[in-house]
Amino acid sequence: YGAVGRDEEALSMRREVYSGRLKLQGEEHRDSLLAAEALADSLLALRQFAELKSLLQKTTLVARRVLGEKHVDTLKMRWLYANALFEDDCATLDDLREAVETLGSVAPLWTRVFGSSHPDTPCVQRALEDARKVLAARASASSSGA
Repeated sequence: YGAVGRDEEALSMRREVYSGRLKLQGEEHRDSLLAAEALADSLLALRQFAELKSLLQKTTLVARRVLGEKHVDTLKMRWLYANALFEDDCATLDDLREAVETLGSVAPLWTRVFGSSHPDTPCVQRALEDARKVLAARASASSSGA
């Protein structure tokens, strides 16, 4: 549904799948983590940042513990979380700093693990650049009293 622009329906289905995975397999099973990642994609597409941040704060800790820091799913969750922080119009300067810090650690790790030819490597790098730009603009506006 998400691929054809039916984001609300995709979100509903992904919520059901994630809930079902948690009940059947628990939060530490890789399928549950993948369902959380898919749900996070839908939440980001619909700009539902509060729920997205809450979901990823919880599941990223599990992914780090179960899958490890260098696992693609852990890195994707951290990337999604950082995107949620800097794409939110209500983000604080601290949120933006956290996004830059998170992407600043994810981007080089992503490149080391997957290489510069991986199709998502430029996307992660671009997210870091975008987060830095948003932070710089917001910090400048804040210091000028705007």
